[in-house]
Amino acid sequence: MSTWETDKLTNPSRARQAASGRAGLALQPVGFGVSCPAMKLHVLPSGMISTNAFLLTDAGRGEALLIDAPGEVWPKVEPILQAEGCKLTELWITHGHWDHTQGGAELVAATGVPVRAHVADQILIETPEVMEGYMGERLGLKGIPVDHWLEPGERLEALGLPVEVRHVPGHCPGNVLFWFETAGAAFVGDAIFAGSIGRTDLPGGSFEELEASIRREIYSLPDATVLYPGHGGPTDVAREKRSNPHVRP
Repeated sequence: MSTWETDKLTNPSRARQAASGRAGLALQPVGFGVSCPAMKLHVLPSGMISTNAFLLTDAGRGEALLIDAPGEVWPKVEPILQAEGCKLTELWITHGHWDHTQGGAELVAATGVPVRAHVADQILIETPEVMEGYMGERLGLKGIPVDHWLEPGERLEALGLPVEVRHVPGHCPGNVLFWFETAGAAFVGDAIFAGSIGRTDLPGGSFEELEASIRREIYSLPDATVLYPGHGGPTDVAREKRSNPHVRP
């Protein structure tokens, strides 16, 4: 596993150095699947270790959705909303680790959007200072009030598209993925990466649990499903089933 993922929670300063060369991961907005050509996906690596935030916009509807809120993400989101004439409607959190939530308090204060997350990460999201005990660095983390606790198998709607919530614990107790079936895409948090998986040595982590949940919740998705992880570039289900060395089908 790469240095930036290994150190990202326990040594932010070192991880920040390893991530400094990854700013180029930001992608130009792309059409979000042939079934929804009006929607754009903006990938916004942000914060101290370039954690991916995903902004979905639909100018025709005038709406947008943000998945995860790393540090300093709001200054990137706001001009996109203005340029496309969209209003942010919700913030969805894949899991409660600090690098995915550091910018959430600022964003919620600026927009007032409701927040959805899994209750297993309630302590991490609402009282994130508990993570500073094993990080070795104080970051002034601020809690995010969660308006709706997600349930496994819950059906949501985003910008007119159906979305299924799947619980994928093991890296973090409350890690969930959001599966946009009609768009052929899933946002998976830090459960799985291209050729790798999330670390399992932090409080609440378990390799056995992660292995089982990847097989059950990710490898059961259609092979062509594009997986958007919390770090690095996208992959797909077929590729990971074929070549991921950590979890075999």
